[in-house]
Amino acid sequence: MSDSERDHRLSRRGLLGLAGAGAAGLAIGGGIGAGATATAFGAASATDSGTHYPFYGTHQAGIVTPAQDQLHFAAFDMSAGATRADLVSLLADWTAAAARMAQGLPIGDGAVDSDLLAPADDTGEALGLPPNGLTITFGYGPELFVDATGTDRFGIASRAPALLTPLPRFAGDALVPASSGGELCIQACADDPQVAVHAIRNLSRIAFGRAALRWSQLGFGRTSSTSTTQVTPRNLFGFKDGTANIKAEQTPAVDADVWVAAADDPAWMAGGSYLVARKIRMVIENWDHAQLGEQQRVIGRDKGQGAPLSGGTEFTDPDFHATTADGATKIDHHAHVRLAHPDFNRGVRLLRRGYNFVDGNDDLGRLDAGLFFISFQRSPEQFIAVQRNLATDAMNEYIKHVGSAVFAIPPGARAGQSIGASLFG
Repeated sequence: MSDSERDHRLSRRGLLGLAGAGAAGLAIGGGIGAGATATAFGAASATDSGTHYPFYGTHQAGIVTPAQDQLHFAAFDMSAGATRADLVSLLADWTAAAARMAQGLPIGDGAVDSDLLAPADDTGEALGLPPNGLTITFGYGPELFVDATGTDRFGIASRAPALLTPLPRFAGDALVPASSGGELCIQACADDPQVAVHAIRNLSRIAFGRAALRWSQLGFGRTSSTSTTQVTPRNLFGFKDGTANIKAEQTPAVDADVWVAAADDPAWMAGGSYLVARKIRMVIENWDHAQLGEQQRVIGRDKGQGAPLSGGTEFTDPDFHATTADGATKIDHHAHVRLAHPDFNRGVRLLRRGYNFVDGNDDLGRLDAGLFFISFQRSPEQFIAVQRNLATDAMNEYIKHVGSAVFAIPPGARAGQSIGASLFG
């Protein structure tokens, strides 16, 4: 047996015990969740070991959960030659591992208590760290159901959501294939970057031989608040972002605009959602040399307090008809806040969970930075409607979209069940 074959066999041996190890952790997770305070975003417990959001539930965590400060997002493709059984087992192994990591527990036998002659079940860089509010959210891309050649590799084409199709090309797109698409996705959010990275690192390792990482993105400094308990954060343009975002406590809006309903098609998606990811590079140098008045005109809000230029405070509804003494509208017709507002998008609203990113600098010495936009919605058509309306957004002079992906986010799993149960049940 070659070294590579032996290592592969040993790593697979470790995975065989993963589901059982995860089940053992469920009892612990159930105990913690039962004693936690019920909120609009699920049971959470905050102890001296950190905030913990249970992995299991009606909906997946990481959607209406209060947005954490750090992100590691990853898209995967199933390996060539992978079978339906490989996909089913991968989702089961991911589920067991995610449930433990969400509790702040190591995977399987851990990083130090396993066979010295085999790779440990856990990579170990999160040893001693609390859960830090870790949430792990899984999704399916369009090509998981039917690949680019039209092949139904895993026998699930008949269960594909009709709404799950690649996003259309939008005006100004400069998409990089290496930062777009994917058959599977994992969104790991936490209040410690090492905890989020640990989650993706371990889930990537578990996927070995069945799926491979296609692209990933680190994010920091959330750019949206998803709970009324959170203050509105600022993006890298220095403006408050997501003031009008749907909040977890707004149950009617969440039910109408975020969750797939039981009456929607397909039925297995009920309680799930659709995730759109867009990597938006900001032309930082140009923006930093723009006059303050120009920046505020582009956004349509005051930079200091975040109030609309029509007056009031941050949460005052914008008055798009208010005019200055010379008759001009106080909020420019091409201002971002106007074109993104539900009043100009047939009432469409999105739940946003974006993050800032800085990926070093490019060959010209310019900062490679911007917004990793994430939105959840009942239908991708909601995002498409808003994005098309932003074709004349004054902000387009300072940004370009370089990455794009859409995923179906299945409902949450019950304890002892795989996240793939709704799809394969």
